[in-house]
Amino acid sequence: MRCLPVVMPLLFVAVPAPAQTAQGDVAVTIYNNDIALVQDARTLTVPAGRSRQEFPDVSAQIRPETASLSGAGIAIVEQNFDYDLLSPDKLMEKAVGQTITIVRTNPATGAETREQARVLAANGGIVLQIGERIEVLRDDGLPVRVVFDKVPDNLRARPTLSVTIDAAKAGPVATRLSYLTPGMGWTSDYVMLFDEKTGAADMQGWVTLTNNSGTTYANARTLLVAGNVGGGRNRLGALTATLEAAGTESGQRERLGDYYLYPLAERTTIAQAQQKQVSFLDVKGAPARKAYEFVNGWLSGNDTPRSAATAIKFSTSRQGGLGDQLPAGTIRVYMRDQRGDPQFIGESRIDHTPMGSSLSIRTGEAFDVKVKTVVEERTRLSSRRWQTRMRYILSNARPEPVTVDVAQNGLWGDARVTAQSLEGNRVSADRIEWKVPVPANGTTELTATFDTRY
Repeated sequence: MRCLPVVMPLLFVAVPAPAQTAQGDVAVTIYNNDIALVQDARTLTVPAGRSRQEFPDVSAQIRPETASLSGAGIAIVEQNFDYDLLSPDKLMEKAVGQTITIVRTNPATGAETREQARVLAANGGIVLQIGERIEVLRDDGLPVRVVFDKVPDNLRARPTLSVTIDAAKAGPVATRLSYLTPGMGWTSDYVMLFDEKTGAADMQGWVTLTNNSGTTYANARTLLVAGNVGGGRNRLGALTATLEAAGTESGQRERLGDYYLYPLAERTTIAQAQQKQVSFLDVKGAPARKAYEFVNGWLSGNDTPRSAATAIKFSTSRQGGLGDQLPAGTIRVYMRDQRGDPQFIGESRIDHTPMGSSLSIRTGEAFDVKVKTVVEERTRLSSRRWQTRMRYILSNARPEPVTVDVAQNGLWGDARVTAQSLEGNRVSADRIEWKVPVPANGTTELTATFDTRY
């Protein structure tokens, strides 16, 4: 059973209304983690002494405890946030126990009849008392409407913050309303066009603004803050790129403490329930190369060969790289096919990345490059030490040679590499890496012996 659509009142009861001011000169600072700072400059015309001022068009998700109003010669006495929004269902709910007017239209003659009805309930349907009878108002297709004589005081057409102020004198006052709101955020998205033949990549970065706060911010000055600021919800991605080396270069972008600021060049309207994209990075021909990576998580073998991961490696340095710091986001990689058309080959997420960093973007699994790990021998040396001899068999079905970056993890404690057929690089206490060349349409093997404690 559904409530009937209701119409706005034919006649309203006059009620003294507080002063209202429309949304003014708005500045919005948006963070990565679903939170934004709104600063709204409005000019109020106030009487001397106490008065109630209403601020419509604030965020429907405003955190009222963070709101502050500043202006010369005014003091705040009380503030309230009214978020019970006007709707047909809400009107009927507020009318329970009150008298309304039911207007019925004769479909044949068009004549209208009016009856006074007392609303008994509005829970899953409208129950009315009309005279001595009880009637359920049903949506059965007949022309019926409900007329209210006023809008309840606590229903608002728009989210509204009301503030009781005490003004030293009457007249116009320039004020600034500031508050925090969830429901707004931004992410970075990157499009990379990789050219394997030239070893270069074009990279374009997009900022995607999302507004689900319940309010539109018209012609707003917009500032984006890159960094994980406390107090919000951070987005997590399923795939994460590898930061091979953190950069140490300083960029020219403005900072706020430990965060970078990305102001939009022009004012923009951030509409409710809207995503907006703005370009902030456009680099052509940055050096990049394709690589194959394989990681063995522990000193264990696998029965069947596994695919190596395909990765694109590049730098964000000023010299020989993108020349910028990269806010966290997703990089989507494309390559041109033989017809020259760009085709999508994979994507990966990056964390906030300083300038001068080295990145490895994994795009997927290699079709033709496989690695099989074999435990050739595991010998107990003492009550707490073991010796393990590993063999890594690499195969390549491509018509050109490749190099696979093979990594062995799990070397905790005082683990040692006592023998290896190819010199590796101990990059951390629990990881060693080798660069293993594999011939075209061929195989190669790598062996290593580890002395470990368990």
